[in-house]
Amino acid sequence: MDDLVVAGIAVVAGLVAAFLLRMLLKWLGKHADRTKWSGDDVIVAALRTVVPSAASAGGVAVAAAALPLTSAVQRTVNQVLTVLLIFVVTVAAARLVAGLVRTVTTSRSGVAGSATIFVNITRVLVLAIGFLVVLQTLGISIAPLLTALGVGGLAVALALQDTLANLFAGIHILASKTVQPGDYIRLSSGEEGYVEDINWRQTTVRALSNNLIVVPNGELAKTNMTNFMRPEQQLTILVQVGVAYDSDLEHVERVTCEVVTEVMTRVEGAVPEHEPLVRFHTFGDSRIGFTVILGVGEFSDQFRIKHEFIKQLHRRYREEGIHIPAPTRTVAIQQGSVSIPHQRNVGSANEPDSVSQGRLD
Repeated sequence: MDDLVVAGIAVVAGLVAAFLLRMLLKWLGKHADRTKWSGDDVIVAALRTVVPSAASAGGVAVAAAALPLTSAVQRTVNQVLTVLLIFVVTVAAARLVAGLVRTVTTSRSGVAGSATIFVNITRVLVLAIGFLVVLQTLGISIAPLLTALGVGGLAVALALQDTLANLFAGIHILASKTVQPGDYIRLSSGEEGYVEDINWRQTTVRALSNNLIVVPNGELAKTNMTNFMRPEQQLTILVQVGVAYDSDLEHVERVTCEVVTEVMTRVEGAVPEHEPLVRFHTFGDSRIGFTVILGVGEFSDQFRIKHEFIKQLHRRYREEGIHIPAPTRTVAIQQGSVSIPHQRNVGSANEPDSVSQGRLD
């Protein structure tokens, strides 16, 4: 009876400790939610899985030690508890490492989306290590297993050449930082959009129309590509404008720069510190052409900024009396005649030939 009482007290103590630790970690989780860094949320969530389970397993282990069990039963109980604890720790470690990797990739991307290729690889590695530790704990030699995995891995690599090529291409793309989730890219084939995710096989791109474009990593690594967010996210755009030949170009430049300054400071997504730039470049058929250079925060902001700039510029030109001529073309029409050749009427052999001739002026 004394042994049973001691075992019961140990189990209850373990359960109470697990409950108290869980409440403590829940309180820590609320404080972690208030911080800007999301990594502490991942750490607290992993501890909430491990610590209560470890406390409960410790209580059961103490209870088993207090009971008068045979050595074989005692050893079996200890192995089972050890395997369960290793399993819980492995799962929690996999979640922790994967969550931290996801946090790092998301914070560096700047736009929603995570590089799941690194997340999945780290999760699989941690789970594989935990599985090998469990086998070693159970007394199973892992050397033959590693040898068999090495030989089988060679055969799998030969059979999955394209898949492995995409896998290593994705790792190379992320490691070289040429493309990251959140970047706006344009391929030489014409597809463009925001990179949503780079996983073990393919890269997902979200176009401005909100459609998803799936590109194999191997193809992405080989194609010519423009990344509009590297080395800097801010970029400049060009707007072509033309004014009449009788315009005062100094006046035109001053008014245009005022409009650029207004748009840069008022429109969302513009660059307020951008210096207004106007460059005349062409004597056209009916106008003097020039280029206006605008600064935008990122690629997708250019459409809104162009829209507002053209509206404001058109209004100011009308107020200032600056004329934007419509393009004109002179077309010369030359008169001529067309003769239709003789045609023979084959309806009757006795009828004379009929000749028709026409003129088109």
